[in-house]
Order: sequence, then structure tokens, then C-alpha cells
Amino acid sequence: MARSNSVNVEKEEAVPQIIVLADSERQQGEDAVMLRERVSPADLESDHFATHLVERLGWAVGDAHAVEQDMVASGARPAS
Repeated sequence: MARSNSVNVEKEEAVPQIIVLADSERQQGEDAVMLRERVSPADLESDHFATHLVERLGWAVGDAHAVEQDMVASGARPAS
């Protein structure tokens, strides 16, 4: 049993992540994460996965941009 627990711990090791944040929201203490995606090199071997990842990145960047634009339009100080 102890061996299987150590194997599970090894499988849960750090995996690279892609994170898209809206700085303005983060500075105001609000939810700034537009996307948090764990990605392994093996994931990128799939054209299907890669295509959908780029699509999700586009949505998240668009959402973060909209948040930043709303902050500018409302006169709030944008993140530096």
C-alpha cells in the first residue's frame, strides 16, 4: 500500500500551466483568472487538443482584454 501512495504522489507532480489573468481585477482583489490550464508535452502531440487549446486561449485573452477595457472606460486606474 505504501508503494501505491508514493506512486500517486509522483503522478501529481507539478505540471506546466498556462494562466491568463486580468491584472485590473487581481489588483482589486477580484477573480483575475480567465484561464488556468495544465498542459503536458504529450497533450500538444494531438492536433485536436492543440486546436482547442488555442481556441480557449483566444477566449480567455478576449475576456481579459474586455475586463481591462471596462476598467479604462469606467475611469478606474488600470494595472501597471
